[in-house]
Amino acid sequence: MSERENILVTLAVLGGTGKEGSGLAMRWAINGYKVIIGSRNAERAVSRATELNEQLGGDYLEGQDNVTATQRADIVVLSVPYSAHKSTLEGVKVHLSGKILVDVTVPLQPPAVRKVHVPDGYSAGLEAQTILGDNVRVVSAFQNVSAVKIKQVDTEVDCDVLICGDDDDAKNQVIAMVKAAGMRGLDAGGLANSVATEALTPVLLYINKKYGVKGAGIQITGIE
Repeated sequence: MSERENILVTLAVLGGTGKEGSGLAMRWAINGYKVIIGSRNAERAVSRATELNEQLGGDYLEGQDNVTATQRADIVVLSVPYSAHKSTLEGVKVHLSGKILVDVTVPLQPPAVRKVHVPDGYSAGLEAQTILGDNVRVVSAFQNVSAVKIKQVDTEVDCDVLICGDDDDAKNQVIAMVKAAGMRGLDAGGLANSVATEALTPVLLYINKKYGVKGAGIQITGIE
């Protein structure tokens, strides 16, 4: 997908006021996508979009409440804490029909964020699909990339993004988004595999603390 083609696609980043969501939003905005920052509070979204535009030196992003952002988007990215996952999805469900939802959520259970937690629905991605139904194509991605790396928008991220979903076309669109954000996206199978990709995040958080590093990630070897 070229940058000219990207501009025809509108992305809504729900939770775009947070560290990872705002970093991804900026990367997409400066690489050809139209991006809307979504938040439960419209004023907060507008304020955050203004701050990010100042950082980027241009009028790249806009802010809206979650419902409006979802209504206007072709693809919706969900980057919220797991505690807000279900309520956020239920609040925008009616406006997601026929669209792609990229779920970035990891089912962490603070304060034990370095311990794997498998939720009742096995993964946040699978729970999202259950909540939204078959009319929404859920793709799970970006769980294993540190916000520390993503926020450095002028650099490529030396980390692979594992992408899980049951619709090949949806996964290919997300792979294009990953590339636009300066990373390599790899098809990691069906949405059921998001159980494993989400579970890697607390492992990486443990490694960060154990070895005194920031932004540990993963790379898949053997693929050129």
